[in-house]
Amino acid sequence: MGKRLTFGGGALVALALLFAGVTILLDYALRGARIDLTQNHLYTVAPGTKRILASLKEPINLYFYYSAEAADQYPQVKAYAGRVEDLLEELAARSRGKLLLHVIDPQPFSDDEDRASDLGVQAVQAGVGGRKLYFGLAGTNSTDGHAAIPFFDPSKEQFLEYDVMKVVYQLSTTKKPVVGWMSSLPMEGGFDPSTGRPTEPWIIMEQARQLYTVRMLDTNVTKIDPDISVLVLVHPKKLPPATQYAIDQYALAGGHILAFVDPLAQQDTSGANPSNPMAAMTADRSSNLEPLLAAWGVNFDPKQVIGDADHALNVTMRQGESPVRHLGILGLDASSINHHDVVTSGLSEVNVETAGYLTPRKGATTAFEPLLTTSTDSAPIATSRFAMLFDPATLQDGFHPTGERYTIAARVTGPVKTAFPSGPPAGVKPIPGETPLKASVKPLDLIVVADSDLLADYLWVREQNLFGQRIATPWASNGDFVANALDNLTGSADLISVRGRAAFTRPFTRVERLRAIADQRFRAEEQELENQLHQTEDKLAALQSRRNDKTSLILTPEQQRELGEFQQAKLRIRKQLRAVQLSLDQDINRLGTILKVLNIVVAPALFALVALLIAWRRRRRARSAHPARQPGALAPPLDAAASSAAGAGGAGGGHH
Repeated sequence: MGKRLTFGGGALVALALLFAGVTILLDYALRGARIDLTQNHLYTVAPGTKRILASLKEPINLYFYYSAEAADQYPQVKAYAGRVEDLLEELAARSRGKLLLHVIDPQPFSDDEDRASDLGVQAVQAGVGGRKLYFGLAGTNSTDGHAAIPFFDPSKEQFLEYDVMKVVYQLSTTKKPVVGWMSSLPMEGGFDPSTGRPTEPWIIMEQARQLYTVRMLDTNVTKIDPDISVLVLVHPKKLPPATQYAIDQYALAGGHILAFVDPLAQQDTSGANPSNPMAAMTADRSSNLEPLLAAWGVNFDPKQVIGDADHALNVTMRQGESPVRHLGILGLDASSINHHDVVTSGLSEVNVETAGYLTPRKGATTAFEPLLTTSTDSAPIATSRFAMLFDPATLQDGFHPTGERYTIAARVTGPVKTAFPSGPPAGVKPIPGETPLKASVKPLDLIVVADSDLLADYLWVREQNLFGQRIATPWASNGDFVANALDNLTGSADLISVRGRAAFTRPFTRVERLRAIADQRFRAEEQELENQLHQTEDKLAALQSRRNDKTSLILTPEQQRELGEFQQAKLRIRKQLRAVQLSLDQDINRLGTILKVLNIVVAPALFALVALLIAWRRRRRARSAHPARQPGALAPPLDAAASSAAGAGGAGGGHH
């Protein structure tokens, strides 16, 4: 007979302890391990994030301030807070102990609340009671440096990873980034020949000096220092070949560039002549960056200004005249701003004047991503038409929109080759010990704008003098655009690679599609039935109006029969109309039922089936390893059995 394997109570306890021990061991060994099956890999950190975390040398403390009780009345904030905390825990787990996460729920009038305010985390009033809601992040490093996200905005969820890693990166680098600034425009202030007075520095320049170490560069430099994090080129007009070569080598070495070229720079006063006011209007005020732009995969025509009838602003050319729409002065609104890029995501309006347009070069190895575009009601206009422009209304003569969107600003990234394949231009001597680069050692990071006037104060700020102090109030997002671009480009290449991703919350696209299909299918029938119902009700009203009890007018039998038919038709049409309206959601309800069946019945049944299959296979293997006599099988002969038993006994006895 086959042997049956049985377990005593002690063996069962041992198995239970073994199971618990293995579970604890696996939980420890696989801590943090998971598979991201979401469509947009929401729970997978970017490669740049991993490299930044791996490069951390000193511990960084992250303080996540979140008022859980105050957020209960805001479901969107509560759901987003879970997403934020998950990301912070993931980053801390990947940092090898360099990121120390502290989750704090600051109570009113507590030290935690004061500490949050000191570190730059801002609270908002939640509810009628006026309780403060904290939902921000602060970080500190070993040198008492600190950085913060004052409040996590749910509308910027797609840039969550970038914003958090920017805080980490800022705390891991203690010195201010160096910005090299090369400009052909008087951005540092100077002398206005038309008024005979000195001019103030541009607001953009003052803001940059507050945040970065700005190093002004001449337009004839022959080398860009490698410690410069970002090279800003403003209206690079007629740069010498040696300077272009220096920019080329800086870009190939992995330098980041923010360039503003212009077909007609209104702030270019290089041709101004006080004795001849018309000289500046007829002088060449264009700038280009050839052959560098061509090597970077960008086309730019300095002889074309882009006109846009949809975004044209009203301007007054002379005092006392009525405002006129100027096709070359544009107010780019949200429809023309790329909200999927961190540089332009939060902008509302950017103003430009006589801007050009950019296009990707055919066969380029770089990626071309538009940041600012025109509307489809736009077309190029020859720059020469703006030379002696006294009436902007004349720009509309012969203006025919092409129906295309033109790019005014773009991000360009990817590998590039040198713009000087034959070697350094004449007069440039190679630096001893350095080999000229022929191709980029790191991908190019370039933001190029086909306008330099957007940097001018009058296009985005209103200035006033308050007790001798210069106060600037922004009315457009030009300054934010430049600040975001510098903030993005001064980071490492790893930080720049942490781009926006899809939002955590997603719409029910399948449901919306089903609703649209159902609406198209039944809307025509519904409208037809409603028309029939209106016609029937009108006929009923006409018939009933013929009946007047005061004059004792009685309907004829035919009229009474017609009245009854109309009433029946009215009831029938109303019933059909209700059935059609219910049909609008039929497919959606069916989808909901299918999902419920899948979640409640099918999924558990599949798991149970898989478990049964695994158990059956294990039992089958056990049987094959220990075969037992099947019922009905012939028993061995008595002599053979006895002989076998005797042999076994003899063998066993031989070992005593």
